[in-house]
Amino acid sequence: MRSLMLTAAFLVAIAGSMPGVAQTGTAVVGKGPGVASAAQTVKVTATITAIDNATREVTLKGPQGKEVTIVAGPEVKNLAQMKVGDQVMAEYVEALTVKLKKGGGKVVGMTEQTRTAAAKPGDRPAGAVGRRVKIVADVIDVNPATQTLTLRGAKKTVEVKVRDPEQFKLVSKGDQVEATYTEALAIAVEPVKAAAK
Repeated sequence: MRSLMLTAAFLVAIAGSMPGVAQTGTAVVGKGPGVASAAQTVKVTATITAIDNATREVTLKGPQGKEVTIVAGPEVKNLAQMKVGDQVMAEYVEALTVKLKKGGGKVVGMTEQTRTAAAKPGDRPAGAVGRRVKIVADVIDVNPATQTLTLRGAKKTVEVKVRDPEQFKLVSKGDQVEATYTEALAIAVEPVKAAAK
């Protein structure tokens, strides 16, 4: 899973720094009384130009000719199914939701869940990994002069500036804040498509 995440992070990073890799992206921001959320999706497509089975290095090329080489970790079970000319598609999604819990009452702390999925033996290489982190913190101070909240979690205390004055007015000392961060990555390899006759 760690290698898959590193590969994913690398693919997503090259989307922003390498114009030779086709990419699309969307961002969504929303809010309501005591709730704020944001989500972002990035899709990246590249073509396999070389595969070294001994070193597990795969070279990817974007539509403008730029190339990058990555190492397929041991989680990539079906490396033998990959062929030069195949398309590698990666989709990365992340979202953050912050909710105000008036009056508190929840247990302060952090929980984390991770899930993975991989292609079956013999199938085209594909995989997905997702992670969800939930944090509950107490509001121990509200400072109207600086429009900041002091939040105490299980391990540390932080100060957070609330930029929206209407949202800030809703928060009182003794309330709680619940933040949920989710990220997911899916990678699939598709065979080269035959040209239409």
